[in-house]
Formats: sequence, structure tokens, C-alpha cells
Amino acid sequence: MTGTAIKNWQSVQQEVLNRINSRVWKPGELIPNEAELASEFGCARATVNRALQNLADSGLLERRRKAGTRVATHPVRKATLDIPVIRNEITGKGYSYRYALIKSETIVPPSDMVARMRLKPNEKCLHIIGLHMAHGEPYVFENRWININVVPDVFGVDFSEQSPNEWLVENIPFTSGDIAFSALTAGTFEAGMLSCKLGEGLFVIDRSTWKHEGAITSVRLVFAPGYRIHTEI
Repeated sequence: MTGTAIKNWQSVQQEVLNRINSRVWKPGELIPNEAELASEFGCARATVNRALQNLADSGLLERRRKAGTRVATHPVRKATLDIPVIRNEITGKGYSYRYALIKSETIVPPSDMVARMRLKPNEKCLHIIGLHMAHGEPYVFENRWININVVPDVFGVDFSEQSPNEWLVENIPFTSGDIAFSALTAGTFEAGMLSCKLGEGLFVIDRSTWKHEGAITSVRLVFAPGYRIHTEI
């Protein structure tokens, strides 16, 4: 490390990563504390904290309160998953894109969605059903609930012109989320929506995003047969 000050957390993270990879800091070894690293790097302690926390979230560091930060003995590398704008995903494949709004209503969600989004009894959400199409063919069916108490600006959006997927990604930041992948056998409804055969296997993504303790949205995406997902590790 040179005497040049590091001013952003990404540079701090890279320097820490370099020391881990080069075994300057070995697996299981306690690394210097935030104050010591901030002094060495010539940056704010908060900058160091963000860098270390990001590496801890990726599985390379283990952080315990009052016990310090150690290099993970058996690091678990995590896949990186972004929330894509489906329109960009489709046009990026060279297809034309169209979104069809099927239903939009403000209602009380079913009990399983109330539990999933941790809503109060009888709390209403905006329920939107839509279909994303590639070259005129069904690509993915979107069944989405939006928490109107967390996202009140949603009522000013015309979702016949822009999909909720795209508007939320571009306008509403989130602090955490969860995602689940599963398979579904096409029933009458799915076959009708996606123009596929009854009994065909479909790929499903269930995803929720949160702003601190409040759920922003929960969505189920059901993809037409043949869909593949790609990520990085």
C-alpha cells in the first residue's frame, strides 16, 4: 500500500481483497480494526465499514460484534443477482418488446401475500397483472403486489404505458430483498396466458423487495417454456 489516501469504499474493498487473495491476511486471521484501517488508508471509518461489510455480505469476511473481523476460513462465494428491466432483457436479445396491462386494482391481498409482505389486516395494495412479450409472443407473465403505503407515488403512474417492473427498478430504491426459484406445471390459466401446452414445465421467480421494515413489492414472474437465467459468481 502506498501513502496515497483512499477516498472511496470501492478502493478500500479492492485493497482488502488484494490482501486476502495474496494471503497477506490468511484464512481465519483477525484483520486490523476499522479505526486502524481508516488511519492507514487516509479515509473515514465509515468508508472502511462499508467496504468490510460488503465483503462480509459476499462471504469473504466474518464480522462479529466486539470480536473483530476475520478472513473467512471457508469462504462461501455468493452469486450476484440483479433485478433486470424485462424490456431491456428482451430487446438485448434482439426482439421487439411490448407490455400488455391486463388488470390493475387496489384490493386487500390474499392471506398468504399479507403474511409474505407483513401487512396489517385489511391493508390494501395495488395489484397489477401484466404480460411482457417478445416479437409478439408471450415471454413472462407478471403478477405483482405493490405496497401503497410505502410507495404512494405509484398512483401517479400509467402502467399501460410502462410496466411496474421498469418503473420500480428506475424509481424506487430498496434496502433488502428475497428471491426464490421454482418450477410450475402449466395449468389452464398459465397455458392461456403464455400460449403453451397444458402440463409444460415453466420457470417461476418469486421476489420481494423491502425498504427497511416495509415491503415495497412482491411479484411472481412465470416465464414461457424454454426460459434460461444467467448469473455470475
